[in-house]
Amino acid sequence: MSSLSHGRQVGRTSAIDGFRLTYDRVGVGAPAVLLHGWPSDRTEYREVVALLDMLDVVVPDLRGFGESDKHAEDAATFYSADAQARGVIGLIEELRLDRPVLGGHDIGSRIAVAVARLRPDLIRGLVLTPPLPGIGARILSSEAQQQFWYVSFNQLGLADELIDGNPDAVRAFLRHFWSHWSGPGFTLADDHLDHLVSVYSPPGAFTASVAWYRVGAGGVARIAAERAPAPNRRLAVPTAVLWPTDDVLFPRSWADRLPHYFADIEVHFVDAGHFVPLESPRRFADAVIDAAGRNQPRSAY
Repeated sequence: MSSLSHGRQVGRTSAIDGFRLTYDRVGVGAPAVLLHGWPSDRTEYREVVALLDMLDVVVPDLRGFGESDKHAEDAATFYSADAQARGVIGLIEELRLDRPVLGGHDIGSRIAVAVARLRPDLIRGLVLTPPLPGIGARILSSEAQQQFWYVSFNQLGLADELIDGNPDAVRAFLRHFWSHWSGPGFTLADDHLDHLVSVYSPPGAFTASVAWYRVGAGGVARIAAERAPAPNRRLAVPTAVLWPTDDVLFPRSWADRLPHYFADIEVHFVDAGHFVPLESPRRFADAVIDAAGRNQPRSAY
């Protein structure tokens, strides 16, 4: 975890909905906030942060993850995209970040979009990787469902019984996704897997991490039911999408409908698997730097 150690400040936000977020803050300059995915925590961005020494970078653990609060509360009320977004908005306002770039990977992308939808005035730009709006009913295809079985599994109490509080089961479960979803040539470092096992293994930690999948009918149903907004209701925040070419979950063909949801969007295809921030940290960091430079006074760097 050494990439985040130099000049790092670790902080805790005030409670929003009863949840406090733990975050790392590194560097000075124009602000950026980076939101991690599942199954991960804020250390997912350790290589990206090392490349952003010209920015003021804040990387929180989302509620229910890592060192942030984990409460056994109703998932729809406290763990939905909007609920997670409230915590991120509280973080931005409490730290008085001036229109940060908001980066997101995996569920972090969904939460970043929710923040931009709720408070577009707070955000300078978005840097996102899949999942993103526009997938629709394609997620129900037989090919897709061979990959998305875990979404239904994560909704079951059986998942808690088999995995929660069991370090060996946690390790096997996490190792499966980190190996199966990664692109060719990438292997998660042993020390990083050890860290993730340590934060997902305490009693209640795994259950909190899958609360995202227990909102309403679950993630697959929400994605299948998505409908594009009217053209004048598209999200206007400038958005850069890094779509991996070797993601078994989200094929590049699924990027075709993004302009139906975003009014100002650039899509870049990246040679990586699902975990773009770790598999292609330079591409992610460059996209954040470019977004931070939009309408930013030179003296701010």
